[in-house]
Amino acid sequence: MRHLLLAGSAICMSLYATSAAAQDASASGISAEPEQGLSDIIVTAQRKEESLQRAGIAIDVVKGEALTARGLTTAADLGKLVPSLNVQSGGGANTIFFLRGVGNFTVNGYSDPAIAFNYDGVYLGRPTSTSGVFYDLDRLEVLKGPQGTLYGRNATAGAINVIPARPQLGTLSAFINGSYGNYDALSVQGAINVPMGDDGAIRVSGNLVKRDGYLSDGTSDEENQALRVQMMAKLTPNLTVRVAGDFSHTGGEGGGANYAGNYVFNRATATYDFKPSGLGASTGLLDPASQAYRQTLFLGSAGRTAAPLDDDVYQDNIFYGTNAEIAWDTGIGTLTVTPAWRSSKLDNKFDVPAFIGYIQEKDEQFSLETRFSGKRIGIFDYILGLYYYDETVKGNYTFAQQSLNAYQQFTSKTKSYAAFGRLTANLTDRLRLIGGARYTKDKKDFDGQADVMVVVCTVQVAGRPSCPTVPLLPVTDSFTQLQPPFIVPPIGQVRPIGATGAILVRATTAIDAGLDKGKLTYRVGAEFDLGPGSLLYASLETGYRSGGFSLAAGFETFQPEYITAYTIGMKNRLFGNRLQINAEAFLWRYRDQQVNHTGVDANGNQGQFTENVGRSINKGLEIDTQFLITPTTLLNVTAQYLDAKYKSFVYLEPVGASPPLTGCDYRVSPDSMARYEINCSGKPSYQSPKWTINLGAQQTIKLGDYKVVAAADTQYKSKRYIGFQFLPEQLVGSTWTSNAQINFGPDDDRWSIGAFVRNIENDRFANASQLYNAGSTATYVTAAPRTYGLRAGMKF
Repeated sequence: MRHLLLAGSAICMSLYATSAAAQDASASGISAEPEQGLSDIIVTAQRKEESLQRAGIAIDVVKGEALTARGLTTAADLGKLVPSLNVQSGGGANTIFFLRGVGNFTVNGYSDPAIAFNYDGVYLGRPTSTSGVFYDLDRLEVLKGPQGTLYGRNATAGAINVIPARPQLGTLSAFINGSYGNYDALSVQGAINVPMGDDGAIRVSGNLVKRDGYLSDGTSDEENQALRVQMMAKLTPNLTVRVAGDFSHTGGEGGGANYAGNYVFNRATATYDFKPSGLGASTGLLDPASQAYRQTLFLGSAGRTAAPLDDDVYQDNIFYGTNAEIAWDTGIGTLTVTPAWRSSKLDNKFDVPAFIGYIQEKDEQFSLETRFSGKRIGIFDYILGLYYYDETVKGNYTFAQQSLNAYQQFTSKTKSYAAFGRLTANLTDRLRLIGGARYTKDKKDFDGQADVMVVVCTVQVAGRPSCPTVPLLPVTDSFTQLQPPFIVPPIGQVRPIGATGAILVRATTAIDAGLDKGKLTYRVGAEFDLGPGSLLYASLETGYRSGGFSLAAGFETFQPEYITAYTIGMKNRLFGNRLQINAEAFLWRYRDQQVNHTGVDANGNQGQFTENVGRSINKGLEIDTQFLITPTTLLNVTAQYLDAKYKSFVYLEPVGASPPLTGCDYRVSPDSMARYEINCSGKPSYQSPKWTINLGAQQTIKLGDYKVVAAADTQYKSKRYIGFQFLPEQLVGSTWTSNAQINFGPDDDRWSIGAFVRNIENDRFANASQLYNAGSTATYVTAAPRTYGLRAGMKF
C-alpha cells in the first residue's frame, strides 16, 4: 500500500505543479473564455448536487447525449465507455458486472450482485432488472470502489446510477431519434415534455429496439420495448413532488454462444488435451454444424454421445415499477423521501452454457429511503438517512444437461434496514474533512428444494461406460413431467431405464434456512482545494455484499464478503478550462470472497454451491484527460493500470475418474480422500486486464449555419482471464476495438443526420468462457461483430 500511495502522491505533486503553472498562465490572459472551455457536469452521486470536478470521489460520468450518439441501448454496452467496467451476459436475462476485478461470480435469485445498480434513485436488487432503462437519460454515473456509506449493501465494487431526463417545468418540447443498420437493426426513441401550468409538467418517453442475432442460429439478438411516464409538480415554493412509472418488455431469442472445443484427458501424460471445435465465432450453438459437433461429445455418466440441443430458445421478460421523489425545503435543510415498488416476471429458455437453462421467476421489491440534507451549522455540512428494503423472489429453474437434469423451486425473502449519516467539516475555505457511517441489518429467509436426476450407465466396455442407446433426459420445467421410459424413483432409490443397462438416480436436497446479519460500514476522507480548478482528495471506505444461499446440504448458506478501499486522487481544470486531468491511485483489500463452483455436498451429491473462499488485493492507477485544443477540436485519453491478484483462492472439488480440469494447482485434500483441493492463489482476478486505454477525438467543422461533427474512439485491453478455471484457452490476448461516427445538422441542433460504424476491426474476441461438465466442453460468448448504419434525429 505504501508504494501505491507514494506513486499516487508523486502523480498528484506533478499535476499540482502543472496546475499552478496553468493557473498562472490563465491569470496572465493566455486562456480562452470560460464558455469556450470544457462543459461542467452536475452529479448527485454523493446525494447532493455538485460539479463532477468538485466531487472528491472516483467517478465516471456519461451524458445522455453521448449514449444516444454511440447508439448504446443495453447494460452490456457500458464497458465500451468506462475503462474499469466489464459487463457480460450471464445467460437468459442476467447481466454480470465486474469493476476492477470485483463482481459477482454467479447470478440467480438467491444471491446478490456486487455492484449496486440504481435506476432513477432506486436500487434494483436483481441483475435481470437492468434491461430496458437506457433511453431518454440525463446521465449515467459509475462510482468506482465500495459505496458502503451512502449506498450500503451490495456495493462492494461500486455503484451504477442511471438517471432519466426529468420533466421540465413550463416547457413544451419533444424529440425523436432513430437509426437503422446491418443485422436489420432498428432503434427508435423519443420523448415529449408537456407543461401543466407554470408549476407542473409531464414527460412521456419511449424506446423500441429490434435487431437480428449476431450468431448464425439467430441468438444474440435484441428486442425491447419500453415506456416511461413522469409527472412533476412544484406544489409550493418549498415542496416539489415527482411521480414516475415505467414498463419494459424484453423478447427475442436472447444471448448466445459458440463452441470453442472440448478437453480430453490424456492418460499417458496425465494432462488434458484441448481439441478446438473448428467452428467460427459466428456459429451459434443451435447452428446445424454446432449440433453435429455436439453429437461427437461423450457424456460420461450416460455412456453415450450427446444429442442435439432443444432449439426452442427464447426470452419473454416483463419489468415494471413506480417510484416517487418528494423534496421539501424545511428552512433548516432539505428532506427527500423516495418510495418505490418494482416487479419483474421472467420466462427464459437459453443455451449459453451448452445446455438448456429454463428460468421462470417472479421478483417483487419495495424500498423507502428518507434523507435529510441539512444546511450548514457552523463549519459542518451533514446528511442523515434511513433506508428500508423488502424483496421476495420466487423461482422455478431447470438446468437440462441431457445426462443430468437439475430442478429447483424456491422462495427467497430479504428485509434490510439501514441508518446512515455523513458529516463534512469545513476547516478552512480550502480544507474539508469527511466522515460517514452506515449500519445495515439484513434478514434473509430461503425455502427451496432441488431435485437432480442423473442417467447412470452400469455397462463397462473397454474401461468406460457404454450405453449407446440409452434415452437422454428431455427439457421439462418439473421432474414430475418426465414420461416413460423415465420413471422417477423415490428419494434414495433408483429405477432402470428400459433394457439398456442404465438407471435413473434421484438426489433431493431441501433447504429451509435463514441469515440475520448486521454490519457497520464507514468512510473517512479529506479534500483540499489546491487552486480554483484543482482538487486533491483521499479516502478510506468499506463495503460489503450480503450473504446468500445454495441448494446444497452442508452449504445452505454463505456469509457476506467485505472490502476496504484506499484512494488518493486529484482533479484539475487547466488553461482556461480547456484541459482536464484527473488522476486516481487505489488499493482494495477484498476478503471472504463468494465463489461458486462444483462440489460434493454433505449428502454426497454433486452440485453447484457458493463458499467464502477468496481473498485478493486489487491496486492500480487511472488517469483521465480531456483537451479542448480549439473550440472545435476535442481529444480524450483515459488509461487504467490494474494489478489484481487472488492472495487466497482455495476450494474443493470431488475426486472423479480423471483429475480436475483447471489451470490451478491441485492435490488430494488432506482432510478428505474423496476431494481435490484446488489452489488458484496467485492467479490474476477474473476480467482484470493490466492495461485498459480509451482514446478519442472529436472534430467540429463549421459550414455557415450548419456543422459537421466527426468522432472516433478506440479501446485497448491487455490480456485477461475470462473463465474461472484459469485454463490457457481462457486467457484472451490483447484487443483493440474502434468506432467512428459523423453527423450533420444546423448549429441549433434542431435536427441531425449521420452515420456510424462500431468494431471497425470486426474482431470477434471472446468476452466470457464457460465449461459444460458433460464432455468437458468449453463455450465462448464473443464480442459483437462490426456493425454500421444511419441515424437521424429531430427536436421540437
